[in-house]
Amino acid sequence: MKDNQFGELAVIGMNGCGAFADQVDYYLKDWRRHGDDRSFLVQADCPRFGSGEAKGIIHESMRGKDVYIICDAFNYGVTYKMYGMTVPMSPDDHFADLKRIIAAIEGKARRLTVIMPMLYEGRQHKRSSRESLDCALMLQELVSMGVSNILTFDAHDSRICNAIPLSGFDNVRPTYQMIKALVRAVPDVQIDKDHMVIVSPDEGAMARCMYYSSVLGLDIGMFYKRRNYSVVINGRNPIEAHEYLGQDLHGKDVIVVDDMIASGESMIDVCKQLKEKGANRVFCFATFGLFTEGFDKFDQAAKDGVFDNIFTTNLVYRRPELATKDWYVEVNMCKYVAYLIDTLNNDATISTLLNPVKRIQNLMDKHRKNASTQMKIEFEE
Repeated sequence: MKDNQFGELAVIGMNGCGAFADQVDYYLKDWRRHGDDRSFLVQADCPRFGSGEAKGIIHESMRGKDVYIICDAFNYGVTYKMYGMTVPMSPDDHFADLKRIIAAIEGKARRLTVIMPMLYEGRQHKRSSRESLDCALMLQELVSMGVSNILTFDAHDSRICNAIPLSGFDNVRPTYQMIKALVRAVPDVQIDKDHMVIVSPDEGAMARCMYYSSVLGLDIGMFYKRRNYSVVINGRNPIEAHEYLGQDLHGKDVIVVDDMIASGESMIDVCKQLKEKGANRVFCFATFGLFTEGFDKFDQAAKDGVFDNIFTTNLVYRRPELATKDWYVEVNMCKYVAYLIDTLNNDATISTLLNPVKRIQNLMDKHRKNASTQMKIEFEE
């Protein structure tokens, strides 16, 4: 172990995170152990009995190590057998397994960090009636078990950190990676006030949209969700209409930014209205693409020209067929997560990683330079 490292590095990929953890490990090995191919990954399992009960097992000692556990609580692609039935793992199952692995470490790690890209019960972040505050309870439970730091991405409401005010909580936004993916997938895109607008699909997404607007120097618009609060369908009040507030969109490209796409009804409705208001191309940025009701409605919407591309990260499970969709662009976050782990393990600040303004500006300068060079070549031809 080097002098500047907090402890010997150990990375645990929970059930369903194997491929993601392997990529993170690839970068860590490349940066740290030239010529030495030993892995930083630690094998951990949660075998189950026929009744569905489980236990956590760590296959090596964690004493004195700086441990990072990657947990995707929304990976329903992982299944187990219970009474002969094949059961997909729910968020509750994943959270229970995470606690089992923490318990198996037995408090011997020097420091324990949980990387949970999409927070378990993150949408249940506030109380509006006689309701449980599941996300706050989850955070407090992890801290009580010895977790020092929690890293999450694009939290539904970052104020949930108030539940654990004396513990580490970092909310990371993939702004730079999203913009980088856009300019790679759509090389002719013009990111300036004359050609592009940022649009928030609702009031809750305004903060992240304002950040995009600020760092890219673009104007911003917003949709207001008019809900029917007298009815509850599938656990939520249905949206009756989206009302747009903002400038004229005729001929301009639009980026719609949100934290997640669940069923997709709201996002597709917003995109339809944008097209009706004269938008040129519509690009959707969502950190988490859950697609809870499948892809049929998205396939049809893309065919009808409702939107052009949807960008989501690989931080949560995606059905394999999603990669075959022409309208889909995956934003790979493995290298960024490896940077976060490497920096924290070296006991250094991650402030520059959390605030990528300079990198975004450099990317925009490079993109504009490439675009002007391409225009010059086309003019000469």
